[in-house]
Amino acid sequence: MAEPAGYRVFRALARFLVAVFYRRVEVAGLERLPLSGPLVVAANHNQGLMDGILLVAALPRRLRPVAKAPLFRHPIIGPLTRLSGAIPVYRRQDERSGAIDNEAMFSAAERALAMGDAILIFPEGVSQPEPALMPLRTGTARLLLGAARDSRPAATLLPVGLMFREPGTFRAGSALVLVGEPVPTADLAALPTRGADVAVRRLTERLGEALQRLIVEAHDRRILDLVHAAESIWREEMPEAAREPKDRAAWRQRAARAYHYLAAVEPIRVAALRSSVERHVEDLERAGLTDRDLSRGYRAGPVVRYAFREGSALLLGLPLALWGVIIHLLPYKLTALAVRALRPEEDVLATYKVMAGLVLYPAAWALEAWAAWRLGGCPLLTVFLLSLLPAGFFALAWTERLERMRREARGLLAVLVDRDLRGHLLARREAIMEEFQELLRRVPEPVLDGSAS
Repeated sequence: MAEPAGYRVFRALARFLVAVFYRRVEVAGLERLPLSGPLVVAANHNQGLMDGILLVAALPRRLRPVAKAPLFRHPIIGPLTRLSGAIPVYRRQDERSGAIDNEAMFSAAERALAMGDAILIFPEGVSQPEPALMPLRTGTARLLLGAARDSRPAATLLPVGLMFREPGTFRAGSALVLVGEPVPTADLAALPTRGADVAVRRLTERLGEALQRLIVEAHDRRILDLVHAAESIWREEMPEAAREPKDRAAWRQRAARAYHYLAAVEPIRVAALRSSVERHVEDLERAGLTDRDLSRGYRAGPVVRYAFREGSALLLGLPLALWGVIIHLLPYKLTALAVRALRPEEDVLATYKVMAGLVLYPAAWALEAWAAWRLGGCPLLTVFLLSLLPAGFFALAWTERLERMRREARGLLAVLVDRDLRGHLLARREAIMEEFQELLRRVPEPVLDGSAS
């Protein structure tokens, strides 16, 4: 069935926003996504509206989100919500009256599944920034089991894990979308009606266990930062094992489980290892280095060729980059000021930035277009309009290249000033990896793979 025109517009916008905001987005397990038939996609919820936008952009199938009713009334988000074909859900905390009746939501979702559509739902019910799964609401299980009794074929329940790194930081954040194995539902759907409550509870538990296997449960962001730092070391020390996104995701999960287990049974060694990793990260940042820089080294020939290539590209691209910066500086600063004034919570920081940009960028561009027309008439206005997006993307890439070269120059200078620095950092990195591997051997495999009760 062809996607509605409104949804195609929404998906194009979602892909544009995700490509602009995040530095990197990876998807693993996409082969598990059914391309047709009734489907319920259930994901963890850490980044507000950006979670839904990310999934619409990343998954090659139309997804109809289940969205809280107030979003439909929002002047900016409402039109986008309707374009997505979202189904409203009424939550007690959003409505002034105490009575909540979501039979209309369940009926609309079940009709969509009967037509072979895909529903997107966040079973935690609310977004929160901590790297841990909140208790799941029962709505997802009730929806799927209710649809299973009234439709054929049965809907697939597909868990999807979202992992983020610096998710609220423009052009620094990255995301991994990990598609899991479908959750078994046939045995529960076959239970008699009088066992409905038992089936709902068991399916909710199964879904929770499936989602826990697809995210990094680090309990707090400091531990998650530590896992990311350890992953960076592992990727350089064992590059062959870290090629695929799913392998890196699995390593993060195993590292987080190992940390929580070892913190109880080997607290002194874990504290010492944590201190070593944190000191390693601080020393790298102070010197302007990364673990990748340590692995590559600084041989004279490659350094000279790199400096010439990058310097030439920056110099040749300077005029177009300056034009791109000039025409986008006003909306960029306005968006930053608006978000700072609104002071959003951590889990909706990216959402506020994107939504503020959707308003302020077009408004600033309209003002600049008017100024171009007044100053140079149609010729200057034409140049402005034709160069608006290309110059913006070019300026973005140019400034990122400049920042990368500035950091690498600082790292080179640090290595030249202290000839022992690289060797010292490499030796400490190897020692950290050896200690981590030794501690991992003390963790039972059921703990590492998440199957321990």
